[in-house]
Amino acid sequence: MSQQKDQKTELDQPEWLKNHVPKPQKIGNPNWHKGMKSPNPDGRRATFGTARTAIAKMLQESAGEILDVMIAKALEGDSAAAQLVLSRVVAPLRADSGRVKFNFDASLPISAQVEHVLAAVAAGHVSPEVGQQIVAAIGTLSSVRVNEELEQRIVMLESKAVNG
Repeated sequence: MSQQKDQKTELDQPEWLKNHVPKPQKIGNPNWHKGMKSPNPDGRRATFGTARTAIAKMLQESAGEILDVMIAKALEGDSAAAQLVLSRVVAPLRADSGRVKFNFDASLPISAQVEHVLAAVAAGHVSPEVGQQIVAAIGTLSSVRVNEELEQRIVMLESKAVNG
């Protein structure tokens, strides 16, 4: 089992990364060392964070009253109050594009894939917004393909350098 893990590690990591050992990162002040006088000898104040806690407690206690006032203002016609209240109650509406069907071959070159999407948009099979999303996804696929091809080229060059 351990041989399989070692082989997998060798296959997953490029040659130049095999002997890389990341430097441990220090936490805190890099200039402080053990035995050094503390930069804060008194420690944290006893009142540290109490102001925030007190404000949060006050808001919690009066949240019902605040909500009643905002609802009353919204009912009186205050559009900002209505928007605030409704944004907390009703989820925002999002466009639902539904599923689309058109001829598409992901194995084609990227430019041909984009042409198929544009043809589907022009024919009315796909909305322009959905077409834009598909083209963006094709762009992501293109980036992934480029990275894979570069990785294959590097592996081939490394094997030629080792064998040649």
